[in-house]
Amino acid sequence: MHTQSLEEAASAFVELRPRLFGIAYRMLGSVAEAEDIVQEAWLRWQDTDRAVIENPPAFLALVTTRLSINVAQSARARRESYVGPWLPEPVDTSLDPSVGAERRDAIELAFLLLLERLNPTERAAYVLREAFAYPYAQIAEILQLSAVNVRQIVSRARRHLTGVRREPIDKAEHRRLLQAFFDAAQTGNIGALEGLFAADVVSSSDGGGLRGAARFPLVGVNRVARFMAAFAPRFWPGADVSWVEMNGLAGLLVPRGRSGVTMLTVEASRDGIHHLMWIVNPVKIEAFERSRSRI
Repeated sequence: MHTQSLEEAASAFVELRPRLFGIAYRMLGSVAEAEDIVQEAWLRWQDTDRAVIENPPAFLALVTTRLSINVAQSARARRESYVGPWLPEPVDTSLDPSVGAERRDAIELAFLLLLERLNPTERAAYVLREAFAYPYAQIAEILQLSAVNVRQIVSRARRHLTGVRREPIDKAEHRRLLQAFFDAAQTGNIGALEGLFAADVVSSSDGGGLRGAARFPLVGVNRVARFMAAFAPRFWPGADVSWVEMNGLAGLLVPRGRSGVTMLTVEASRDGIHHLMWIVNPVKIEAFERSRSRI
């Protein structure tokens, strides 16, 4: 291929990159794995006879999705041996609110966690249809299934997720609840904390085996509130907390010790806070920082 055509190929790829990253990231819940897949898709795009590719966006979506399915299958085994609770790696969505998608709510951390309940093929079909509005015929080609089969898979996945998904609240209300939690947690006010929590509240700390990170989730209004109150004196004082946007919603970066950082966001509905998500794993925090500078 001529140099010029490689330049054109690079230009086409750069334009599609946010969408390709968005597909891979929703499939895997990992910034690092999604970046690797996009890089591999770029290498394959360079090595392809592009003169015979009539629809580059469709071809690259196909390559990215199939690579993602392969990685998702091996990732399931790795997650089973992960030490402590596993949470998706958050991304900074303030610069690119959609990461190439049609629907913002399809990138929220709580939703990515729900997607883990689907097998890789179901997840691919659902993500392509619901987050990116791909036509069924194109998804069928990508997954090497019939369009009828794809419709059934998406419909089944939608029912499955709708049955367990909570009605989301808007960004402003979410931030207000996180701020209220932050205020109550700093002072260790058990009553105020209990008033913010939904009856099924859970607190998960993803440390990946890091010393000091809780290995098991805390469950229940009183238990979570008492733990937060006990935790307050050694966690919050002197912490120069900064607000960030994580996966479309507000989050907090809380400095820990001399060099450590903890990230916090919540899943909430009109019933209050359902899930406190603490990310302590340095690898995931580094991935978030990388996502803030991603082109």
